[in-house]
Amino acid sequence: MSAKAAERISLLKVPLDIVPQEQLPDLILELLRSRSGGNIVLLSLWDLLKARRSGEYRDYVLGASLVIPITKSLVSGAKFLTGKTPIRYMPFDFVVSLLTVLEKREFSVYLLGGSAQVLRKTEKNVRQTFPQLRIVGRRRGGIKRQEEAALVQAIHKAAPSLLLVGRGFRGEERWIARNYRNFSPGLRLWCSDLFDVFAERRKRPSRAVFDRGFEWLAYYGRKPWLFLRVFPWFYYKILLLAYRLFVRTQPLKQAQPL
Repeated sequence: MSAKAAERISLLKVPLDIVPQEQLPDLILELLRSRSGGNIVLLSLWDLLKARRSGEYRDYVLGASLVIPITKSLVSGAKFLTGKTPIRYMPFDFVVSLLTVLEKREFSVYLLGGSAQVLRKTEKNVRQTFPQLRIVGRRRGGIKRQEEAALVQAIHKAAPSLLLVGRGFRGEERWIARNYRNFSPGLRLWCSDLFDVFAERRKRPSRAVFDRGFEWLAYYGRKPWLFLRVFPWFYYKILLLAYRLFVRTQPLKQAQPL
C-alpha cells in the first residue's frame, strides 16, 4: 500500500484505511501490480465487533490489503479516538469505482454468487455499463461442498483481476480467506447485497439517506429482529469511552496481506 495514497489506523484494535476518493484509482492499480493483489474488506460496525474477537474473521480483516469503512459510526468512532477521519464509502459506489478503474485498463472480473437468475441479470447489466471490462467467468452461489474444489480451480485458471463474491457461500467473507491461496494474483471482494442491486432486485439507499447514516433502516425493515443490534451498538459506544479514558493507543500488529 502506498503511504501517499492511504493511511492505516487502528480503531479498537481493528484496522481502517483512510483512502481519499481521488486517490482510489492509483491505489487499486498499485495493488493489481503487486504479486499477490489482496483482499478488500468493506467494514461495517457489526464487522468491526466480529473482528475484535480472535479467530478466522479477525485474521481475514488484519490481513486485508484495504479495509474500507461503510458505517457512519466507524468514522465518528475513529475521529473520537484518533482525531483522524476515515473516508466512508457506499458499498455500491465503491464497487462501481473499482470496476471503472478495471474497465479503463481492460482488466477482468469473475462474478461469483447469488441465484442463477440474479447472476444472469447482473452479468448483463455489468456488460452494458462497463463494455471494456472482461468478464472471464461466473458461477451462482449455493454450490455443494464437493463442487468447491473444481470452482476454485476454475477461478485460478480464469485469473481474474477482481473476484467479486456475493451471497451463497459458506462463511461469506471467510470463504475467500479459506481459498485465496489457490487463486491467481488479483483483488478479491465480498459484498452481500451487491448482485441484487446490480440485478435491480433491491434498491440502494439514496445519497442523502447514506450521508445521514440511516441506510440501516432498509435492512431492518426487511428483518425486524436486527433491531437487537442496538445492544452491540451501545457496547461499541462503551468501548470507545473506555479506550479514550483508560487504554493507550498502540500501533496495530498487522498480519501479512491475504
